[in-house]
Amino acid sequence: MNAAQLLVKCLENEGVEYIFGVPGEENLAMMDALLDSPIRFITTRHEQGAAFMADVYGRLTGKAGVCLATLGPGATNLVTGVADANMDNAPLVAIAGQAGTNRLHKESHQVLDLVNMFRPITKYSTQILEPTTIPEIARKAFKLAQAEKPGACFIDFPENVADMDVPEKVKPLQVRHAALGDASMVKISQAADLINHANNPLILAGNGVIRNQACEALSEFARATNIPVANSFMAKGVIPFGHPMALGSAGLQKGDYENVGFDKADVVICVGFDLVEYHPYLWNPELNHKIVHIDTTNAEVDTHYTVEVGVIGNIKHNLRALQKEINLHPNPVLRTLRKKLIEEMNTCNDCQGVPLWPHKIIWDLRTALKVDDIVISDVGAHKMWMARMFRCEKPNTCIISNGFASMGIAVPGALAAKLANPAKTVVAVTGDAGFMMNSQEIETAMRAKTPIIILIWNDSAYGLIEWKQMNYFGRKSNVDFTNPDFVKYAEAFGAVGVRIERGDQLMEEIQKASKRNTVTIIDCPVDYSQNSRLTAKLGEAI
Repeated sequence: MNAAQLLVKCLENEGVEYIFGVPGEENLAMMDALLDSPIRFITTRHEQGAAFMADVYGRLTGKAGVCLATLGPGATNLVTGVADANMDNAPLVAIAGQAGTNRLHKESHQVLDLVNMFRPITKYSTQILEPTTIPEIARKAFKLAQAEKPGACFIDFPENVADMDVPEKVKPLQVRHAALGDASMVKISQAADLINHANNPLILAGNGVIRNQACEALSEFARATNIPVANSFMAKGVIPFGHPMALGSAGLQKGDYENVGFDKADVVICVGFDLVEYHPYLWNPELNHKIVHIDTTNAEVDTHYTVEVGVIGNIKHNLRALQKEINLHPNPVLRTLRKKLIEEMNTCNDCQGVPLWPHKIIWDLRTALKVDDIVISDVGAHKMWMARMFRCEKPNTCIISNGFASMGIAVPGALAAKLANPAKTVVAVTGDAGFMMNSQEIETAMRAKTPIIILIWNDSAYGLIEWKQMNYFGRKSNVDFTNPDFVKYAEAFGAVGVRIERGDQLMEEIQKASKRNTVTIIDCPVDYSQNSRLTAKLGEAI
């Protein structure tokens, strides 16, 4: 057995089902070893797409998604997706081929110091120099990638090491998962005392609640204590939108401070919340909130996030222990945002105009899908509308990248979501700009037989940037572009292409697409003149 075969055995040992990537000269031994493995290699058309696939697969399954590239430009193409996974706390292991160790000490073709390049955007970055170290390196990479807080790890694999023979006694290490402990009753009592003496407590729920499967516990806690819950964009569905204490999504808007009730809250209970999800200076500008931090790890240091009590450990267990100590709060913070959102959602469910208003697109999308179907939102103006208006009743049914917030994630992400959830309808919700950044992965989806729906919000511009330019300067600058004929573009890949030309057409086309066993691309013109209306209702965009 050579070192490449041993690494593949270690990946099998970790339960890896898919590797997303592009073959190259320096990973030849890995590619050959995979032929004898049950792991399915998904050959992508660009390494960034591969990294985004591993990213979303990790978010949805809790198991590290794996991506593979060759050295030099192959590895650098992974960077954006790896950084996205690391900042958004998605477990991912990236592997890149490397030149032989006899070339690493000097200037040489395509050679970069990949270990140091990936170090700032990963939890662990290392190089395999001895075949016998592979079991330890693989186990450490997966252990760190999947441990709270999850993130990305990187392994550099020189081609000459990959070909080296391995002693027969060297085997993959046993996989063990450490359990999170519970907070002490002293901390539980301190948090309960602070909350019980609060006039207007408010819960801010983050993606950590979903990662740690504590959604049901949070729903029970909110119902039992009568404390309202706002969720970050990355925590949509953390409690059902129909829950009586659900406020909806908060994040990235100055007006959230008033609309969600942060201005009236005296205690903010942050559960599974990371600072990248919603800047604390936006919801605690006067430093007047007492903060209870309920999470798996201690809080990040931030002037506007000074923790009064930290309840660290298993979120689910700690919420249930805390619930027993909390009195019922008769006067919760007014749920102004929820009322405004419901009004806005109902504004134009029967609008017939084309281009379609954003809330009409979302209404039809939500109505056409089942509650456990999955949408992957790209980044752009449509993301703000999806985060605000798309109703979620279950966690992990609307995936939004909002830590690193990279454009181009939706199409490859939807492919990975379909592999992880083959029985569910999966929709990539994307702007025309984000779509074109990784549209080459349509071919991958067709070849991999993953029938996804790609819903393009078409405005022939970088719509979110135009929105901000108009708010700041009253005029736009260099945001317009032209698009190909998306219907013909879809057909060129062998997919189905549809153009929305009537206001009553979209819902029907989504329903038809969900029944097809192929990729469907829906070109939907959008009227973003409604952006200013949303801004006026829900807060000044920043």
